[in-house]
Amino acid sequence: MRILVTGGAGFIGSHLCERLLREGHDVICLDNFFTGNKRNIAHLLDYHNFELIRHDVTQPILLEVDRIYNLACPASPIHYQYNPVKTTKTSVMGAINMLGIAKRVRARILQASTSEVYGDPQVHPQTEAYWGNVNTLGLRSCYDEGKRVAETLMMDYHRQNHVDVRIIRIFNTYGPKMAENDGRVVSNFILQALKGEDITVYGEGEQTRSFCFVSDLVEGMVRMMETPGFIGPVNLGNPAETTILEFAKKIIALTGSTSRIVYRPLPADDPKQRQPDISLAKQMLGWEPKVSVDDGLKQTIDYFRSVLTPA
Repeated sequence: MRILVTGGAGFIGSHLCERLLREGHDVICLDNFFTGNKRNIAHLLDYHNFELIRHDVTQPILLEVDRIYNLACPASPIHYQYNPVKTTKTSVMGAINMLGIAKRVRARILQASTSEVYGDPQVHPQTEAYWGNVNTLGLRSCYDEGKRVAETLMMDYHRQNHVDVRIIRIFNTYGPKMAENDGRVVSNFILQALKGEDITVYGEGEQTRSFCFVSDLVEGMVRMMETPGFIGPVNLGNPAETTILEFAKKIIALTGSTSRIVYRPLPADDPKQRQPDISLAKQMLGWEPKVSVDDGLKQTIDYFRSVLTPA
């Protein structure tokens, strides 16, 4: 098939492109390189069935494809708060433009939504039926609300124009090719540990997260795209919950670091709990994470070691 991956030079997008190429598909990677990195897909440029287009999804584009994975949007607080208006436009206008392609050429489209649509949840763990607890006026709302509107657009194009849509809600994901400067907890902690710097924990470190290795996520995405008749939304993430403080201690142990843990004030609207209920993914996709957190972290630590000490 001819498959378009927007945000294909990003962390998750580049892993998805690799997977689709291995399966023999023609892959078009579309990215404006705001947060994506050419290093992530440089090794794919020699593939005869891989094409790279530098383009911003907020602008229309005409392409002939069978499948669209819409991943384009900065996903870390540092990046999406840098230009919050552009972040919202990327989610909303990007979805409109990609849905326009899907409508015109009758392509199936998968929207990469996020656990952030649940906000600071009052239901735990989070099921797809939960409507969320989101501050529409906060610093994070450019991302949270943009993704929520993108989900709305998917459903409205489906109901009004019969576009074949899929919606996934991605929970915290980690692995090789994460950006070093994205401010996320995994990359922050690993880099601080490898450099022997203090590890920064916000609040008391009692807030919880659930971390899914990138290969598991990509498997779930592909299954969702190719499962007939199931629109979603569906949670894709690791239900194994840990506190941030426990996670910091685990990374110190795995890296053999001498770093100390220091505490800083909790950022505004930082969710206190984040854990997916993946019952629906198990039922409809036969999917659940396979890579243990320790094994995934070892691969991620090795990647960041190679970044810090290139050959």
